[in-house]
Amino acid sequence: MPIPKIILYYVFAPVADPEAVRLWQRDLAESLGLRGRILISADGINGTLGGELDAVKRYVRKTREFGPFAGLDVKWSEGTALEESPASKHTPYRASTDFPRLSVKVRDEIVSFGAPGELQVDAAGVVGGGVKLQPAELHDLVASRGDDVVFFDGRNAFEAEIGRFRGAVVPDVATTRDFVAELDSGKYDHLKSSPVVTYCTGGIRCEVLSSLMSARGFSEVYQLDGGIVRYGETFGDTGLWEGSLYVFDGRGSIDFSPDPAVIGSCVSCASPTSRMQNCADPACRAQLVVCDSCGDLSSTILCSGHAAA
Repeated sequence: MPIPKIILYYVFAPVADPEAVRLWQRDLAESLGLRGRILISADGINGTLGGELDAVKRYVRKTREFGPFAGLDVKWSEGTALEESPASKHTPYRASTDFPRLSVKVRDEIVSFGAPGELQVDAAGVVGGGVKLQPAELHDLVASRGDDVVFFDGRNAFEAEIGRFRGAVVPDVATTRDFVAELDSGKYDHLKSSPVVTYCTGGIRCEVLSSLMSARGFSEVYQLDGGIVRYGETFGDTGLWEGSLYVFDGRGSIDFSPDPAVIGSCVSCASPTSRMQNCADPACRAQLVVCDSCGDLSSTILCSGHAAA
């Protein structure tokens, strides 16, 4: 059976009527049997979808036909499996099993930093963001500036437990909304004169994070264009990246080579692993690094906050 394709994509561009775009995007994705999540705001679109190759290609083509979304940045990867029958009676396409449903929503932000008033977007994208670096340009920067270069992780802290750039600063944030307070705390002020490279999964979080850092006096801010995904496509595990990449779908994580470094440690037995699962408390959304063996005890493994309680 064919393997589904999964896309991770975004574009920052002014959108005059987000609700109308939401209805169009919902109908388009449903007609193609696609599942995943799409967020739309007055500043653009952000999504991840999975389905049959032809359906996903049609979605990308149709979305790029809408003027503001012509510059849609799309990263492709392989999913797990397709359902055996069409997603619905209205489409001939089968859905990806990596997503439980299709969700299309309008939000104040297409990536939730909790600071919509700070973000400025024009037809060229985010205003005041960091200098974009392609993967090879990142290596050039490190070669010329050496240990002065600071890698700054723009993801939730738990994501970095199984993969990160070597020597990266990993802020203590549980959600993206924690970044503003983290930056305003002053704990990174000593980096304001250093070359700082922000990075995240596909690049979108760093579009906003780099602009927030620049506005707070960080003098030399860069962002890894296309994020970890594009870097991994270029250098695999032969460059500066170590470990596995956490993804927010049924796959859990992806690797860039058959033999990636394993840097995560099981919270229960400390064995090396890149496997992650939810805290056993149904009301908790924390993700924990748990090995296959201890995974059999998943109903009893709690995050530190709930274990202490």
